[in-house]
Amino acid sequence: MSTTTRILTGTLAGAMLVAGSAQADRSEWPESFTVGTASQGGTYFVYGSGWANMIADELGLSGGGEVTGGPNQNLALVHTGDLALGLTTMGPAAEAKAGQSPLAPGVPMDNVCALFPMYETPFSITTLADSGIESISDIPDGATIGFGPAASTSDTYFPKILEELGVDFERRNGGWNDLGGQLQDGLIDVIAFAAGIPVPAVSQLEVQTDVNIIEFTEEEQQQIVDAFPVSPFQIPASTYQTLEEDAQAVSMWNFTIGGCDLPEDFVYEITKLSLENNDRMRDIHRSAQFSVPENIQYNTVLPFHPGAVRWYEENGYEIPEDQQL
Repeated sequence: MSTTTRILTGTLAGAMLVAGSAQADRSEWPESFTVGTASQGGTYFVYGSGWANMIADELGLSGGGEVTGGPNQNLALVHTGDLALGLTTMGPAAEAKAGQSPLAPGVPMDNVCALFPMYETPFSITTLADSGIESISDIPDGATIGFGPAASTSDTYFPKILEELGVDFERRNGGWNDLGGQLQDGLIDVIAFAAGIPVPAVSQLEVQTDVNIIEFTEEEQQQIVDAFPVSPFQIPASTYQTLEEDAQAVSMWNFTIGGCDLPEDFVYEITKLSLENNDRMRDIHRSAQFSVPENIQYNTVLPFHPGAVRWYEENGYEIPEDQQL
């Protein structure tokens, strides 16, 4: 296929998407929308901003991603209607639904609905190669560890995970890019990432200096799986230049979310666009290879939005009654 033919084919495909969405009832659609992401330098920001731009372009709306504190804040802002859409992780979602969010204790966040699965978030640890830290047990007492933005998935769970493993540390919060700079400057000892892979900040560090990516031992992995809402995970060696073989970790699933009161047709078109164009989603971030309908099973917490349910059922995917509004 020639370059001209590819361009024409892509243009026609885009025109067909817009034409299809034009048939939807837009009378109650928002004129603009914002997607809550997380800090710059993390996967949420790249994925969420790119996804927002794709939706805006194809549906002819004004929209974009917004830097936030991550999953907990996104849940709160979607619940209140301050954001239309956002990204979250299943652990914080379960706490928010039960009224146990650290941002709003006692307030059940029941206006948050799931749209589609994103990817698993591995919990991984990075330090400088010259630190001498090659395992979790090597982390010295009193080490300063960066856990990402306050109230993020990483900040919510990783300190508890390391405490469970007997690590004594000083806590540091900040955006991933900022923490990467602090690690390189010797201001902190370790960064504990909970983010989709490859984490942009880690990839950038690899370019600038030598790093160690610390994996969990089999015993540590099992101990954490038993204690927290996570699953065993292998970080593929191809993820980072530093890795010579797959690294053992644990992970938690992420889903896109929206206000349950958003118009059904609006969410239907977003779900359709996102799940029927996985090649474009992978162009945004390669972790979107897991953003496929087969992974809806990993949401056992939030109800699916009626607009999303309509797309799933039209395409042969069953949503249990107890996961519908």
